[in-house]
Amino acid sequence: MTDSTPFGTRLRTALDTRGQLCVGIDPHASLLTAWGLDDDLAGLETFSRTVVEALADRVAVLKPQAAFFERFGSRGVAVLERSVAEARAAGALVVMDAKRGDIGSTMAAYAEAFLSPDSPLFSDALTVSPYLGFGSLQPAVDLARANGCGLFALALTSNPEGHEVQRAVGADGRSVAQAVLARLAAENAGAEPLGSFGAVVGATLADAGADLAINGPLLAPGVGAQGATAADLPRVFGDQVRNVVPSVSRDVLRHGPSVEALRRAAQTFVDDVRAVTNR
Repeated sequence: MTDSTPFGTRLRTALDTRGQLCVGIDPHASLLTAWGLDDDLAGLETFSRTVVEALADRVAVLKPQAAFFERFGSRGVAVLERSVAEARAAGALVVMDAKRGDIGSTMAAYAEAFLSPDSPLFSDALTVSPYLGFGSLQPAVDLARANGCGLFALALTSNPEGHEVQRAVGADGRSVAQAVLARLAAENAGAEPLGSFGAVVGATLADAGADLAINGPLLAPGVGAQGATAADLPRVFGDQVRNVVPSVSRDVLRHGPSVEALRRAAQTFVDDVRAVTNR
């Protein structure tokens, strides 16, 4: 199913109606074990199908982590294909967490894999790495714009090693992260109600230390198991908190395999975010 409406427009509607929450689909071995599943293809399929059944008709965004499917080879990727299609059919926006980044024809091929309507992995948005230079992402930017999709570029990530590159200062006096944010803002110029080109900014940051006003969404990992809470969002994101998409994985997924428990956990996060954003 393809919708040519820009991703930013569709995301704004989803956040306003379903609440500000992205739930990861992260079937790593420890979670499969915690659910009483084997770390094999059957376990992967049961896990993914259950998360989609529980949440795809009610949360704004689902974010499958491609690596946890790819480790099972082609059959794991087939499970990912089905999960993406079923989640989108149920009304969730799917952000493929693949963090692709390369140059030229290779970047174009990555874009086609996830942002082309003809691909079985076609998603609403894709996470990308701009650290071969933001311009290297141009094939993905062009294809996303053509097909009503979005991108989330790594800017200020939640991992402690990220500052080595992201906080480095260039010749113009800006941090690398700020340069990435500025390029995203340029891509989103004039978009209403929200641009389609977002940034990944960790909710665990003590201080963003950057201008986050990019007229686009801010995907915020780190809520839950990594230590951040909904109450931290206004401090980190300031007046951009309305455009934040808090991303939670383990603190929702650990409530499985009960469908009802997964739904309750997700709703708790939605309510917590709503309380601090006054929405």
